[in-house]
Amino acid sequence: MSGQLFSIAFATGLHVLAAIVWVGGMFLIYVCLRPAHGVLPPPDRIRLMTAVFQRFFPWVWASIAALLISGYWIVFASYAGFANAPQHVHIMQVSGILMMLLFLHLYFAPWKRMRRAAAAEDWPKAAENMAKMRRIVAANLALGLFTAAIGASGRFWG
Repeated sequence: MSGQLFSIAFATGLHVLAAIVWVGGMFLIYVCLRPAHGVLPPPDRIRLMTAVFQRFFPWVWASIAALLISGYWIVFASYAGFANAPQHVHIMQVSGILMMLLFLHLYFAPWKRMRRAAAAEDWPKAAENMAKMRRIVAANLALGLFTAAIGASGRFWG
């Protein structure tokens, strides 16, 4: 295997793993953990989700970095830039950037307010921000699943 081919294979593997971590984490939180934590009283629910997000968000930041680096590496190593990249690559880039922007908003707005409210034991304010986070995670999960489907199927489009 040539060095160029190896670097593309490595970048592709890293790209897929980073997407699995981020999208899979959102799936677990939204589809499994969120409904299950409903049996807890609101303060415990907020404490649990605060602990979960504190552990998950560093992985999201690492995934974003890995996705950007590996994605652009693949585009320039495989297609010599976006001018030669197939349509599905452009779609993945747009949806991926939308996901990153949604995450940035989630992290620097409702997450920051939720943590501050939870620390002050202002449970209604924390719950209000957790509800905002839930809606953003739902949108990002939908975008992430869409992006994964595009990435997996795009090379077969034409």
